Amino acid sequence: MNYDAMKQKIAKGDGFIAALDQSGGSTPKALRGYGIEESEYSGDDEMFALIHKMRSRIISSPAFTGDKVIGAILFEKTMDGSVEGKPTPSALIDKGIVPFIKIDKGLETEANGVQMMKPMPELDALLARAKGLGVFGTKERSVVNLANAEGIAAIVKQQFEVGRRVLAAGLMPILEPEVSIKSPERAEADAILRDEIMKNLDSMPGDDQVMLKLSLPANAGLYDPLVDHPRVLRVVALSGGYSRSEACAELAKNRGMIASFSRALLEELRAQMSDAEFDKALGEAIDEIYTASTQKV
Repeated sequence: MNYDAMKQKIAKGDGFIAALDQSGGSTPKALRGYGIEESEYSGDDEMFALIHKMRSRIISSPAFTGDKVIGAILFEKTMDGSVEGKPTPSALIDKGIVPFIKIDKGLETEANGVQMMKPMPELDALLARAKGLGVFGTKERSVVNLANAEGIAAIVKQQFEVGRRVLAAGLMPILEPEVSIKSPERAEADAILRDEIMKNLDSMPGDDQVMLKLSLPANAGLYDPLVDHPRVLRVVALSGGYSRSEACAELAKNRGMIASFSRALLEELRAQMSDAEFDKALGEAIDEIYTASTQKV
């Protein structure tokens, strides 16, 4: 797939985007969920080797194909690694799956009810390397905890500023200003975020497009104007701490939104499973998330 073919698949394809991008801070929790305790490895190198082995097992599974998984978001070390002897982005492309890369470096301390992204001093080099490996797009996460209009405006401004750098590098940005589903002001925060994103979309120059990765809204259908906006290639949803069944039930209520789940995709996979057990569990998860992404209620 060339860039145009990948763009068409992401824009129009039936399916969802798998999030395989747990980074340093969230990797131990992801490994515990997979059945590997911290006592079973020592240091970052062993930890990242184990998480890469898990991701390789997912990507190489016969259940993981471009028929239902249209894209996958990778952690930087996963992008730089290999799966079955191929660079990871190439392994995905060969299966008909569009590769993305997580580019943010974590979150700042909360201020004005939000957590901005930390500085990314090596961003341009990372974007160039990703482009050279055939990666289609990027993803960058920040978090909204409270319905603070000033904080949400700042977080959206930062997301679009980084998104413009990604576009200039020839890649497609996924902007991810996550609203915490634990927020006591969640519905209000959702609405402020939607309106702030709309303002920034309306002021985009030229004919560039971005993607959006958003929490499932407290009120179904709230993000319909974003789904319909000509500057939005696709709106994807994060599971945000919901179980897979809960996330799929919420996703099915929101037209035009497809999944980009991480924990909800991986929650039943274990390192101790046989290949047959692993492939069956992964296939069942993929089927459930695919259905919620493509069949709306």
